[in-house]
Amino acid sequence: MCARAFSTGKLGDGVVKARIVVIGSGIAGASIAAAVAPYADVTLLESENAAGYHTTGRSAAMYLPSYGNDVVRALTRASASFLHSPPPEAEGHDLLRRRGLLTVADAAHEAALDAPAYSGHRWLSAEMAAMLVPALRRELIVGARYDPEAADIDVDLLHQSYLRMARTRGARILFDCRVIGAERVADLWRIACSDGSGIEAEWVVNAAGAWGDQVAGLFGAHPVGLKPLRRTMLLVDPPEGMATAEWPFVMTVQESLYFRPEAGKLLISPADETEDAPSDAQPEELDVAIGIDRFETLVDIPVRRISHSWAGLRTFAPDRAPVIGADPVSPGFFWFVGQGGYGIQMAPAAAALGAALLFDLPIPGHLVAEGVEARAVGPARFHAQAVL
Repeated sequence: MCARAFSTGKLGDGVVKARIVVIGSGIAGASIAAAVAPYADVTLLESENAAGYHTTGRSAAMYLPSYGNDVVRALTRASASFLHSPPPEAEGHDLLRRRGLLTVADAAHEAALDAPAYSGHRWLSAEMAAMLVPALRRELIVGARYDPEAADIDVDLLHQSYLRMARTRGARILFDCRVIGAERVADLWRIACSDGSGIEAEWVVNAAGAWGDQVAGLFGAHPVGLKPLRRTMLLVDPPEGMATAEWPFVMTVQESLYFRPEAGKLLISPADETEDAPSDAQPEELDVAIGIDRFETLVDIPVRRISHSWAGLRTFAPDRAPVIGADPVSPGFFWFVGQGGYGIQMAPAAAALGAALLFDLPIPGHLVAEGVEARAVGPARFHAQAVL
């Protein structure tokens, strides 16, 4: 698919020439650039003045093997070896810190604990759950599941490791370079950026997150129906003297609330999914209030002060699986979007899959072993629906 020899550098008119251009330098763009850079000249284009500003930099990511649909869970499992054995670019630091996941249910939602996603999790009584998190209002909990494999991910370290890996392998990163136009000239894309620069490339990888469908339109590709969903998070102080550092990540089984320790504070989210436009997402007062109310209902800790609140966009395709693969209509255009709320934990496997599909290579064996299939993530699944 992407095997033709291609010279790189600058054209006589100052236009940058690269074999592959990746649009977006969050965890998606950084990881796919690092994966393909050993085999082709790569340039990353970032519209902001720093990498990962919109979503990656706002993530409270966990490694949760049971999180998401079948496709997401397969990619997450296939990412485990990379996350547990960091590359040299992590500079000796661990990417994961064991945290554990405690999923709790009230009487109205107890049956949801029987879902297949929790099949490998230990059953806990309300009393046992309260031993892990003593502040839980045990009178509201009828049962729980516990996954000891869940872990905190050092998001910044993972992201920076991918950026270092990409640079070490020869990739360039251009900041303040928003794509505003593109045209197909012979077998190449000629791309216009907001800073007045131009770039020519054989392939364009769309890793633009919430802006993915907008970017696709510039290259003549049909939208896949991406929906940016806003999620709110806040940091609060635990009561003085309360030991919270070793608490697990706690989530209600209906995913209406989660919280976890975070640098001496408690990170809380109402797990909201409010449809929003691609933007610099900001927290809404109502969502913050809902998060506090749900937290105080489940946990016997009054929220006296909010240290910080923020929001980020989690962008999903209609079936909530990522979109990875060559566009069926627009030549030289490759999708790498729709990672939703799972992009951090499945980044290694998603990047390996993307590189294999871009270069028309076999899917790596460790992905195949986990049941990863190209057809489950390909953009053609949405194009066929659009044609009908």
